[in-house]
Amino acid sequence: MEFLLIPLGIAAAYALGSLRVLNQYERGVMFLLGKYTGTRGPGLTFVPLLLSRMRTVSLRIVALDIPPQDVITRDNISVKVNAVLYFRVAHPELAVLEIQDYLYATAQLAQTTLLSVLGQVELDELLADRRKVNNLLKEIIDEKTDFWGVEISAVEIKDVLLPETMRRAIARQAEAERERRAKIINAQGELQASETLAEAARVLQTQPASLQLRYLQTVTEIAAENNSTTIFPLPMDLIKPFIERAASALGGAAAGATPNPTSIQSPASRALPEGAPPGVGTAARAPRSAERDSGSDPKDV
Repeated sequence: MEFLLIPLGIAAAYALGSLRVLNQYERGVMFLLGKYTGTRGPGLTFVPLLLSRMRTVSLRIVALDIPPQDVITRDNISVKVNAVLYFRVAHPELAVLEIQDYLYATAQLAQTTLLSVLGQVELDELLADRRKVNNLLKEIIDEKTDFWGVEISAVEIKDVLLPETMRRAIARQAEAERERRAKIINAQGELQASETLAEAARVLQTQPASLQLRYLQTVTEIAAENNSTTIFPLPMDLIKPFIERAASALGGAAAGATPNPTSIQSPASRALPEGAPPGVGTAARAPRSAERDSGSDPKDV
């Protein structure tokens, strides 16, 4: 009996040493004497010592950080882009048999694909339509890693680092775009206001009394302020008849006050009697002028 206990003890130790426990998210790829024999599921698994070997592969999603890459876009702008890759192992046997280290290979493939894809897009598309770029990266990487048993869940671009000069240019462009929108909105507002004013003018034109009511309402609003100087604009249609009447009156008075050149007569000619000869008045003035020339006084004669 003692001789049987020793082999039984050795067999029990060998059996206990060959037991393996796999978690729910793990799978075991079995090799018997170096040959693939199958994939074991979660739970208690028997792996014979010295004869078999098992590689454990996790099926959970792995978040792989892609370091910043210097990328030149299609419009020749140099940027730095980093991203994150989400993937999981769908076929553990392929991840073990087809590639040596699927984690390292997937990381390198993601970096090279990021450089090649972003070099074919423009900067505006990279900034404005990231979802499209992410889907394109996912399709390309997933197609290449399908032979490794790796399934790509998502590829997300985290940050795009622009040069300082490019940031200032984009800021100026955004400012100019907002100014353009503001001017367009202001012009549209003025257009709508002018259309409304034109419609109001047409309504007031059909009802003359409403214009007077509007005028009185404006006066009431102005009178609410105590210390103010009020200037009342008067329509030209109200004072135009008075201006025309005053202008006609001034024109008639000016026409009556203008003298006739033919009716102007000299004092001498007015002093002559009717029927006197033309030279009489001249001769009568001649002695008086001669006396002035000689310097004598008529009183001394």
